[in-house]
Parts: sequence; structure tokens; C-alpha cells
Amino acid sequence: MATERKGVITFKGGPLTLIGPEIKVGDTAPNFKLLNSGLEEITLDNFKGKTLIISVAPSLDTPVCSLQTQRFNKEIPQLPAGVEVITVSADLPFAQARFCGAEGIKMITLSDHRDMAFGDAYGTHIKELRLEARAVFVVGKDGKIKHVEIVKEVTEHPNYDEALKAAKANA
Repeated sequence: MATERKGVITFKGGPLTLIGPEIKVGDTAPNFKLLNSGLEEITLDNFKGKTLIISVAPSLDTPVCSLQTQRFNKEIPQLPAGVEVITVSADLPFAQARFCGAEGIKMITLSDHRDMAFGDAYGTHIKELRLEARAVFVVGKDGKIKHVEIVKEVTEHPNYDEALKAAKANA
């Protein structure tokens, strides 16, 4: 049975339950299986040897998630070589592709809709909604977690600057 963590986050003030472990800085990054827009399975191994910013959003079709994805997309050209940025949501891969096309997003978007395996591994699966919690993880080239932020209130933005700083420091 997966770990359930009650009240870690809220949605408009109402407490929600996260499924999965609490990931901490220094932990080995859990592997994941996500789908890209071509329905190909992507795992953590696809990013081996790179520093990875994982921007996690409930749904790209909502205002804060859209802005979060646009912000990280805008930062990519300023990041050092060897830093990759991905967005993970429970949206269907087709919806992610449509969003990226409409918004001019060039970053990799990956879908956890099939079995919420990423959310279960990273502790971002919202039980009540079957969506991802808003979060940002930075995984270093060594496969260790360098930064974790699970945003307490789902409707609020993550601390972009802290995540970018952690990625640059581990590039």
C-alpha cells in the first residue's frame, strides 16, 4: 500500500492527500515512467548525466500551470549546458502537445495520465483529484535530489528562483 500524506497541500484552503513518499534533498531520485507526445515511454535514464529541473503541474489548461510552464520555458536559453527542463502533468499527451503548440512552448512535456507512476514515486499524486501537486524537483547529474518544493497551496506559484539557482549550482 502506498504512503498517504494527509493535509500536506491545500486547494483553495481545503486539505488534500498526497500519495507517495516525501522526497528530500540528498535522496536518490526515484525512476519514473512517463509518456511523451508520441506515446513513447520516457524514464529518468533518458536524462542520465544531466541536471534535470522537473516542473510538476496539476493541469496545463489552468492559469497558474500555464504560467509556470511558460516561465520555465523562458528560462531554458539562460541555463548552463547540461541542464534539461521537463514539465510533468496528468494531462493527456495530446492535450500537452496542443498546449505547447498554442503557447510556443519548446520544452519537453511528459504525461503521467496512464498510471500516475511519477506522482506515486515522487509523492505528488493528489488522491482526491487524480492530478499532480504543484512541485519542482532538481535532480543533479549524480542522480541525487538537489532541490524539492511541494507548493503548499495548489493555486500558488513555486519559487522559480530557488529551483533555477539549485540547477545552475549543480550544472
